[in-house]
Parts: sequence; structure tokens; C-alpha cells
Amino acid sequence: MCVIRVGAIGSNNREDAIVQYHAYELAHAWISPMRAATQGMKLALDLPFNPWGKTLWGRHTAAACDVFEGLTRRYGKPAFGLEMTPIEGELIPVTESVVLSKPFCNLLHFERAADRKNDPRVLIVAPLSGHYATLLRDTVRAMLPEHDVYITDWRDARSVPVYDGDFDLDDYVDYVRDFIGFLGADTHVIAVCQPAVPALIATALMAADDDPCQPASLTLMGGPIDTRRSPTVVNRHAESKDMHWFEQMVISTVPWPNPGAMRKVYPGFVQLSGFLSMNLERHITAHHRYFDHLVEGDCDPVDQHKKFYEEYLSVMDLPAEFFLQTVKTVFKEHHLPKGLMQHRGEPVDLTAITKTALMTVEGEKDDICAVGQTAAAHDLCTNVPDDRRFHYVQPGVGHYGVFNGTRWRTEIQPRIRDMIRSV
Repeated sequence: MCVIRVGAIGSNNREDAIVQYHAYELAHAWISPMRAATQGMKLALDLPFNPWGKTLWGRHTAAACDVFEGLTRRYGKPAFGLEMTPIEGELIPVTESVVLSKPFCNLLHFERAADRKNDPRVLIVAPLSGHYATLLRDTVRAMLPEHDVYITDWRDARSVPVYDGDFDLDDYVDYVRDFIGFLGADTHVIAVCQPAVPALIATALMAADDDPCQPASLTLMGGPIDTRRSPTVVNRHAESKDMHWFEQMVISTVPWPNPGAMRKVYPGFVQLSGFLSMNLERHITAHHRYFDHLVEGDCDPVDQHKKFYEEYLSVMDLPAEFFLQTVKTVFKEHHLPKGLMQHRGEPVDLTAITKTALMTVEGEKDDICAVGQTAAAHDLCTNVPDDRRFHYVQPGVGHYGVFNGTRWRTEIQPRIRDMIRSV
């Protein structure tokens, strides 16, 4: 989920919240032998000369083993897997490389093996909200043919040692600003979902300092600039709990032997419980259908299911400081639209933005960041010239459709492409 899902599995006190992480780790260790046994059974049933594998019992058993393995596996970070991109009718190799590394994030570059020096340079700011940056694979894929693409690849907080320090919303803003400065002038920034706020703040700070590297354009897609507008279930849940509840009930400590042991985090598995609970019936139905497709041997829907859930179930821990500061300032106290936002004690002046073109994109059916929440940026950035303002609402899409899928590729991305070339 791109906007931070502020839910939690049931817990009644701080001790329960801390124990959850250790119980989660122990459960994975306890279930490992069963996973190994089911994998062995499925392997045996899939052998071409096993007569039992082709029977109805064998197909049902193999399907049950597959579903069990998928539901109990610990999913690691997926790969982008973008090895080729079409340019002028040819498939051009793409090389993924880290060009700048920081403790909590790597700046990735998708270098194309083609002479495209005049293509606009684009920095995609991925959300730090549970899923990995690979959730934006389709976003990157659509931009690659005509743009020099970079993306923020956030690290799982459980893998960051405590000696690397804390990481909060102010640090996020600094990272974005550092990445823009590293890429240089004439960089176009696209912030997808949650990072719309820090990207807008970073742009304002650079504008106030008359930084020569301030973005040529800033595109905010489905981001929580003002969550008071058309509040969603996520927004209402955030406002229904006080900060003490969040600190006590959803923050845990990374257990040993993870590299980030003793770091306070909002655990990925707690976030995942929130993701699933929002559409639990749909996920149950999807797995029932997956079982049926496995039994029937329908390869295409099986592959589609696996592809979706390997991404969806891959989650990472968030630094506790970042999560709590974001919940407080963005979702509860609405500092940005009220003009109260500060960065390291200094006020953030959005009216300082005068040179950066501003585009906002929203989905008509977005139930995470409703229509109006991202467009609010135009009301706050009052000194952006009218001819450098752009807004688009995509009919018929929800939150993920803003940056992924057919409508993104055929209707939204072309508008962003044209805006980038017009400024």
C-alpha cells in the first residue's frame, strides 16, 4: 500500500506489541519443517512418472501444498527484472545499477544501451510505506523508452544496523533533496503516493534557497497532501487513535539475529495485516480460485496470481520515527495544508516554488487518497505560474491504477510525458 496503512493486528498493551515480532519469528521457524514437507510432497506428485500425481486426489493435494507454501513463505525483496526496453522499434538492453548509496536508501539508475542524451532525466520517488520500490515496476517500465530513469530504492529497516542512526520524515526530505542535487539541474521528479509530501517539501526548500538544482517539474500522483478532503477509511482510522496508541500498539523492536536488531520499527507483517483486512474477502476468493486453477492446470491465471502475490506479500519494516512523524504531521494534524509544516525546526514555505512546474494526478475511484487530496497542492503553491500547472483525474481507476496497469500506460503516462517536454 502506497500511503502508510495505519492499522495493526489485535494487541492490548505495549508488551503484546513487542512480543508480536518475536512470536512472528518463532512461528516462521516452527512452521519451516511443515513447509519443507509440503514442498517435498508437491515435488513428488509433480514427477512425470508418478501415477498418483495425475489423479484427482493427487492434483488436489499438490494444489493444497502449493497454496500452503505460498501463504507461509517469507517473501524477500522482488527484482525489478527490467532487462530490455523498446526504443524506436528495437529492444534495447537495460542495466540496473546503484549510483548513490545511503544507509536507508539506494538511488538506482536504469541505464539504457542507447545514445539518448536528449531524453529528460526523471527521478521517481518511491513510497516508504510497506512495499518495496519494485511496486513501481510498471511505472518505471512505461517511462524507460523516452526518459533517463532513476528511482529511490528504500531499504528494509530490519536490515539497517542501529549504529546508522534514526530515520524520520525530515531525513526523508533530506534524502530526496540530496538525490535531486546529485542528479543536477533539469531533473524532473515524480512522487508516487506517500512521498508526495516530502517531495513537495524538498522542492519548496530548494526553491527558498534558490538552489540551481531545484526540479524542472514535480509530478505528485495519488499523494496525501491534504487528507481532510474527502477523507477515506485510512484517514479516519488515523484520526480515531491518539499518538500514544500508535506508539504503544504498532511499534516493535527488531529481534536478533537481524542486522537491524534493537531498532524500533513499524513491522512489515503488521502492515500486511492491515493491507489484507481492507479487502479480506477478495483475497480469500482469489486463493480459492487459485486452488481451482491449480487443480485444473490453468497456467495463465496461476502465473498471474503468483506474480501479483509475490509482490503484494513482500513487505518491509518502516523506521518507527518516520512512521510516527508521518502519522502525526500528515494524517492527524495536517501541518502541510495548514501552513504549519517545519523541516528541522524551520518553516516550510510552499509559496517559494516559482520555477518548478507542478502536475497532480488522481484516480477517480481511489479509496486510499481520494480525489482532491493531491490536487490540494495547487492551492498551496500559489506562486507557480498558471501555464506551469497541470491536473488530471483518471476515470475508472483506484489507487494502484494511478501508477500501474493499462490506464497508466495509455492515458496517464503520456500526459506526464507531454508535460515534461512542455516545460
